[in-house]
Amino acid sequence: MIDDIPDTTDLAGLDLEDALAEADLRVLIMVLYHLTGDEIWLSDRFRPGRDVNLIADEDAGFSPEIQAEIRAAAARALSKGSAPVIDAPDEDLMVRMMRHCLSENVGEEYAPMMREEMGFAPRQVVWEKQPDKLPGGPVIIVGAGESGMIAAANLQSLGIPYVVLEEQAEVGGTWLVNTYPGCAVDTPNHAYSFSFGSPYPWTRFFSRRDELQDYMVTRSHEFGIRGNIRFQTKVTACNWDETRARWVVTCETPNSTEEIEGWALISAIGPLSRPHKPNIPGWETFDGPIFHANRWPEGVKIKNKRVAIVGTGASSMQIVPSIVDEVDHLTIFQRTVQWVRHIPRFRDRMTPATRWLLKNVPYYVEWFRFTMLWRYGDGLLRTLKRDPDWPHPDRSMNRMNDRHRVQMTEFIEQELQGRPDLLAKCVPEYPPYAKRILLDNGWYQALRRPNCELVTDGIEQIEPGGVRAKDGTLHQADVVLLAIGFEVFLNAAALNITGRDGRRLEEEWADEDPRAHLGITSPGFPNLFFLQGPNTVLAHGGSAIFTSECQARYAIAAIARMVEDGIAAIDVKPEVEASYMERVAAEHRDLVWAHPGMKPWYRNKNGRVAAAIPWRLVDYRAMTYTPDFGEYQITRRS
Repeated sequence: MIDDIPDTTDLAGLDLEDALAEADLRVLIMVLYHLTGDEIWLSDRFRPGRDVNLIADEDAGFSPEIQAEIRAAAARALSKGSAPVIDAPDEDLMVRMMRHCLSENVGEEYAPMMREEMGFAPRQVVWEKQPDKLPGGPVIIVGAGESGMIAAANLQSLGIPYVVLEEQAEVGGTWLVNTYPGCAVDTPNHAYSFSFGSPYPWTRFFSRRDELQDYMVTRSHEFGIRGNIRFQTKVTACNWDETRARWVVTCETPNSTEEIEGWALISAIGPLSRPHKPNIPGWETFDGPIFHANRWPEGVKIKNKRVAIVGTGASSMQIVPSIVDEVDHLTIFQRTVQWVRHIPRFRDRMTPATRWLLKNVPYYVEWFRFTMLWRYGDGLLRTLKRDPDWPHPDRSMNRMNDRHRVQMTEFIEQELQGRPDLLAKCVPEYPPYAKRILLDNGWYQALRRPNCELVTDGIEQIEPGGVRAKDGTLHQADVVLLAIGFEVFLNAAALNITGRDGRRLEEEWADEDPRAHLGITSPGFPNLFFLQGPNTVLAHGGSAIFTSECQARYAIAAIARMVEDGIAAIDVKPEVEASYMERVAAEHRDLVWAHPGMKPWYRNKNGRVAAAIPWRLVDYRAMTYTPDFGEYQITRRS
């Protein structure tokens, strides 16, 4: 069912002139400034037009004459092969260059963050003082998805012993296990990628699953971490030994059960690793294949079958357009209507010329990445705050949020023109972005197909022959897909963790109420760090890899300092976690995810926003850059 593989198009036949004809001129101007150091490239004559599209027009608003001048200058500079005048801009220069590239007043606070994201400065931890001796035993990482790989790579560079325990047979996490038709990233892959390591030859702006999985596998080889990963090793319990300041981790392999001891433990399993169990009556009685869409069985046949899919979230929105022409009939059971954003060129492949530039032109990939990171980053968050004077609080949060509502509604109306029956089912009443925003992948065109039916009456039960709606209609099906989401609030508690004084993380986080300081540490669980923990899901935009890198840096910085200073254990103080969670709650009170008009998966059953992060990316990076050991109880080595 995999519908895309990494593109191996030969780029050798292209030349510089051909490639420059398609260059993003915002990016090319930055390249010219790096190569020449000539201030003319930061002058008003060569200032790009501001473009708020995610994938901007390559001509950057320049006249044909100016376009030709930029390309000719780039051809001359690149043909010389001289060393660049400017390699890694300092923070002041970085601000000037970012502002010029985008024609926006980029805040000074973004310079350190973007220098790291573009590889001009390292984000990974380095030793402040090289230790004479390392603690006995490894750091234990659970999970070899993107978060676990980031932590492992930094420990590898420091020379700190570690082991990664991975339940599956390969790295990749999400991109390994999700094999459903149409599976793809909904963040531009030049933003959804590591800030370190070599660039990957992406073939799309938004890559498909197979290419993303290939990226994870190839980078695991590049980072040199594979020898420390124990595949097909499932963690069943983690217990803190107070006397020896050690975590004792019980794990199962295909042939044995064993215990592994380590002095620090990193959970890298994330919130989207365990699918929801069906809570629909009768699901066990269905006669045909019934499965969670995110665990697509190998060999399942849907061609010319009657297929029912429960749910209209992100995975459903990718699956439906991919299979609607293959199945005999497709019945979609919509539980909550979704806001959908149209992204021009969302499904486009990158041209060979663009890929050639990204591979061959110095600094091009760095600044191309910057444009994607910026447009998909913090800009949206300010539009998601409640304006107390806004007269339409039921439909939107403020004037800009209402403008987004109008734009998305117009797109839906255009897509469903002539189908008032569908239109009545497809325009939400709640504010945009209150639930995870989805990207159109041909969804509405799929709904218009004669073999597709959208049911909004709710489900009464599943029966041997199909799904019965609450209006009494039995919708016959041969295959049922459950696109019903994940056990988001379980997170690291799924690892059966027992900390200091017998405290159980599952009990501490019971009732869908996980809490952690910065989303990373929790009182009573010494030397335990969560990656993609509570309140760290990026609901306003940005890359999950970015937050993983922030969290991993915090964890590895704490581990490195413990080694340097002879510290056996650190345990965050309860009052520190409580204060942080109060700040999170206060910030969320005025953000869209707390809106009463619906229940997003970011919010737990008691109404607390327990998954989404309320902070700007740049602020969260600052919060997590250097651990404050004054916030921790410290146990010295004897």
